[in-house]
Amino acid sequence: MQSTRQNKISRLIQQDMGEIFLKEMKPVLGQSLITVTGVRITPDLSIARIHVSIFPIGGVSKEQVMALIQENNADLRRRLGIREGKQLRIIPQLEFYIDDSLDYIENIEKLLKQ
Repeated sequence: MQSTRQNKISRLIQQDMGEIFLKEMKPVLGQSLITVTGVRITPDLSIARIHVSIFPIGGVSKEQVMALIQENNADLRRRLGIREGKQLRIIPQLEFYIDDSLDYIENIEKLLKQ
């Protein structure tokens, strides 16, 4: 169970990472639409596990976009630090995961229609 502080920081990171992907990382990640669907943070606030939903545009795959995100992990953490530097003493390490819940829901709906 997450504490109030963990929940507050998770929401803050989710909001800021969404804005970073939307506004600042377009030149690096291309036209793909990236949505931060959830953030889980460890109790010691040192690691943030970020779940992203990727809608690839322009002939790239989800895996290619995810590889670009992993390559730019340090830059993403730096940009997050600039935004949250006054609110957090230590900026957590970022771990990114593909959120495939939408694909799972589509698959279930397709099976139910059959």
